[in-house]
Amino acid sequence: MLGYVEAPRAWWLTHGMARAVGVDLPRAVTEGWLKRSELAQIVTRCQGCGCSADCTGWLADPTHAAALPGYCRNKAAIESLAP
Repeated sequence: MLGYVEAPRAWWLTHGMARAVGVDLPRAVTEGWLKRSELAQIVTRCQGCGCSADCTGWLADPTHAAALPGYCRNKAAIESLAP
């Protein structure tokens, strides 16, 4: 598992946002689409964001759109990996 012990909440939010648009982050790393260092940067960016409550609410809503919300600091990085 490619979790982040030092930033578990940021990891799960990042992972959830990615899954919402069809991206499997652990698979992206193991298959070489994403470097582990790039994933670490994505998780760190999430950890430094003040929108975790908004993300939690967005992820809890099953009707969210196929695109990540505009406030997501990782929107471009994650969506660039989407199928």
